[in-house]
Amino acid sequence: MSVSNTRFFPPDMKNADPSKIWRDWLSAKALPLWSGAGFDRKRNLYYERLDWNRNPVPMSGLRLMVQARQISTYCRATLDGFYNASAQALYCLDVVERAYHGSDGGAGWVFSLAPDGQPADCRRDLYAHAFILFAYGWAIRLTGEQRYQKIARQTSQEVERIFTAPSAGYLDTVPPVDSLRRQNPHMHLFEAYLVLLEATGDEYYLEKLRGIITLLQNHLLDRRSGLLLEFFDSSWQPSKPASHNRVEPGHLFEWAWLLGEYQRLVSSSGEDVNGLGEAAKRLFSAGLSCGTDLKTGFVFDAMTEDGVIFERAMRIWPQTELLRLLCTRPVSGDRESILAHNLGMAFLTQFAPPHLAGGWIDRFDEFGSPLVDYMPASSLYHIYGAARMMSGDSSKMEGSNPSLAV
Repeated sequence: MSVSNTRFFPPDMKNADPSKIWRDWLSAKALPLWSGAGFDRKRNLYYERLDWNRNPVPMSGLRLMVQARQISTYCRATLDGFYNASAQALYCLDVVERAYHGSDGGAGWVFSLAPDGQPADCRRDLYAHAFILFAYGWAIRLTGEQRYQKIARQTSQEVERIFTAPSAGYLDTVPPVDSLRRQNPHMHLFEAYLVLLEATGDEYYLEKLRGIITLLQNHLLDRRSGLLLEFFDSSWQPSKPASHNRVEPGHLFEWAWLLGEYQRLVSSSGEDVNGLGEAAKRLFSAGLSCGTDLKTGFVFDAMTEDGVIFERAMRIWPQTELLRLLCTRPVSGDRESILAHNLGMAFLTQFAPPHLAGGWIDRFDEFGSPLVDYMPASSLYHIYGAARMMSGDSSKMEGSNPSLAV
């Protein structure tokens, strides 16, 4: 892969200190934008979208997932010392609990709220439940509050009752919209349990993590290619014939990171995680070699398990997942270190241009033209994961990722 191409950022940025530029962008622009213009002070909930002029875009429903992502991000930003809007975020968490948790009379959390504050979509969605667990994990890390620990455990138990699938893993939604099984909500549930395990030390969450690891090893990783597939039938067989299944490079990077986090958290327990380390390296290597643009280093949306790109558009979140991993590499002038610098600077020109002042363009086509005309709040969670690493001393933060320390 070529890592010297710099066509997406101007000459005066080539020799700039990326950590300072990212820190300034994160602390002085992005985080203030989304806790200011991005927060509805009448409802004490976060907006789903802003337009290019920083005005909220009217929506028919506010998703639980978006609220949870924003809450977790502002808790993390406080813990990391980048920006403190934690009082707002924690108050929002209390509002969210009252509005979404069992507000239709059933167990679990409703999917979205209507503008009048009533449930708009009462589906139970595993992806959304994973993120509210993630939000509680970071709220516990920040405050140590017992009441947050209690609702997190209750929510996890509701996940088991509502979503447990007949064969293995979990259903995506209840009631189901189709018969497919998807890896993505399982990945985010794994992510949430990592945070809850570290926040509480409760081995209940370690047990849940081990269950998802078993699912990953037995079903989610393709036996032929070793890559992570996206879609499966109800018995966890790949949804399409060999060589025609969807693989998302961004999720290869995301799982590689999470497996490194798992290794970090269980390293003192004597648990054998060597196989997970090898899996993480394989996912990282395949995503880098097959899933990125040779000219720019940007990550494509999708390929097959044989590495054939079939969606050449580029979403913002796969770029941040690659950046986060690259920041854990040794700073020795090697290929990945150079790519981290070039991709980090190109990102702030292409995806987060200065005129948006803390906002971003979520998706481009293969020719570099925007495919959206608004800024989705949901991207901040992904961006923060990379930005915190680009902005500071990653050795002082969680996430040393031993699986990638080669």
